[in-house]
This record gives sequence, C-alpha cells and structure tokens, in this order.
Amino acid sequence: MIARQLPAQKTARVPRVNYWSADVRDETALAATLREVIKSAGRINHLVFLQRYRGADDPWQGEIETSLTATKTTVELLKDNFAAGEKSIVIVSSINATLISATSLPLGYHMAKAALCQMVRYWAITLGARGIRVNSVSPGTVLKEESEEFFLNNTSLRELYQRITPLRRFGHAKEVANVIGLLCSNKTSFVTGQDIVVDGGVSLQWQESLARELVGMPLVPPTVRECK
Repeated sequence: MIARQLPAQKTARVPRVNYWSADVRDETALAATLREVIKSAGRINHLVFLQRYRGADDPWQGEIETSLTATKTTVELLKDNFAAGEKSIVIVSSINATLISATSLPLGYHMAKAALCQMVRYWAITLGARGIRVNSVSPGTVLKEESEEFFLNNTSLRELYQRITPLRRFGHAKEVANVIGLLCSNKTSFVTGQDIVVDGGVSLQWQESLARELVGMPLVPPTVRECK
C-alpha cells in the first residue's frame, strides 16, 4: 500500500500488508517508491487505485495531479511488472463521473472521475493483449469511517436518503471493497473496460418520478381524454 501518510500507530495497520509512504503528486518520489515496491515485493498481480485529492491549494490542479497524472504514472511504470496468471487493475471512480454535485464537490473532482472511466476503457484495449484486465468501481454515498457519524447523527437526512434509495438503506465501504475484490479475482476473468456502479440503485431513477414520490403525487398522471 502506498499513501502520503501512513497509520500513526503500527497497531492500526492491516496484518500482512506492507506500507510505503509517498506523495503521489510528486512524480519523481512516486516513481522511486514504485521501483522500491517491485524490488522488495516482486512482480504484482493486482493494482488498485483509491487516491483522492484532499489538499488546500488549487483543487483543479490538485485533482488532475492526484487522480489522473499519478494513476497514469503508476500504470506506465508497472505495466511491465505484472506476474504471470490473473492480472487486473481496478480504479475507484465515482457516480460523479456522470452526475453533478455542484454544491459539495468542485469541478475538478467531477472531471477527474469522468476521465478515470475513460482511462479504464483505453487501458482495457491497450493492455488487453498482456492479459491485464482494467475496470472501475463508481460508489455512491456509502457509510465509511470519516462520514458515518455525520449521517447517523442527522436523522432527517439519513431517513430521506434511505427513502430515495431503491434498496432502502445506506451502503457500506466494505461493500465497495467486496466489488473491488471480485474484480481482482478469476470470477471476473472475462470482464474488462467496465464501470461497476455501487449505489443501491439511487442513480437509476428519473428525477420527475422521484420528485413525484417525495411529494406524494401519483407516479402515473391521470388519463387525459382525447379532445373532440
């Protein structure tokens, strides 16, 4: 695992996981760390990208460097270092690759997530002959460590979100991880270039139907008699 900041206490680290520290926005440092990973751990089977820009400077440039350039640099440096057997790359995008959250997320975030999905398709074609499968996972709102308390303490928001989600509940980060794990397994050995949406079905709904349901209007308008 490569991250800018490692867990403060070793007890917080996952057993049997090796950790390396690097700022992915620093291409020179990232490249050096990747070479160290290969030298230490050997060839890889699976490569998973979960990074997101969380800095305080220009959000546009930060998103491009963190989400796009770092992903491109990593893939280009590691594509010749995959082991024999099952090989896959999974990139975590977002439903904001296609849907807009203008009040809470900046333009750069939306553009970066959309571009990641196109990079997946590109690499699915160009790396396919090497036997490397490339897919993405696009989560909706899920409960995770940093957001769980907020949603659980806001009853009205939590109940509304559960109401508009077809599965009538929040998803959990573990459920996203399960999909990533599936895409890294031989159970999806003929799947590449795909984006798997993990949002409980919330993004499938037509806005008018959802609005009618929320305000208690009939989902099917009354029959209009033909004018004579």
